[in-house]
Amino acid sequence: MRYLVKGRVKPGKTSALLGAIESRTLGRGSIAGDEYVYDMEQARVNDQGVATWVETCFCDPPLAEERPYWEEYFELLSVKDAHSRRTCRHEIGTDPWACCDCDCTKKLEERLATQGNSFLAEIRATNH
Repeated sequence: MRYLVKGRVKPGKTSALLGAIESRTLGRGSIAGDEYVYDMEQARVNDQGVATWVETCFCDPPLAEERPYWEEYFELLSVKDAHSRRTCRHEIGTDPWACCDCDCTKKLEERLATQGNSFLAEIRATNH
């Protein structure tokens, strides 16, 4: 399933988060692997400092495996379905693991890319 995730970096964690992204150690040990770094590369941030990204996750409850990795750096504000479960091929059982290569959130991701600023560019700018 794909989720729309919103979070705010915890006070004092920006430098550590940037270091983990740049060293590609963010999420190390997680089954999701490089997904964390990819998510941060795609994430957008608004004027209130809220980062938004789309994440693929097969856990129940959502982000059960990923949550500890994210919560090291973020206060997670919301995790919502980014696509209807009624039409998700993985959720309805017609194509297990379909979310890995699915484009069901392509329009959402295109729209997000035009909103706010690049999260990664913003945290780089504030740390250099």
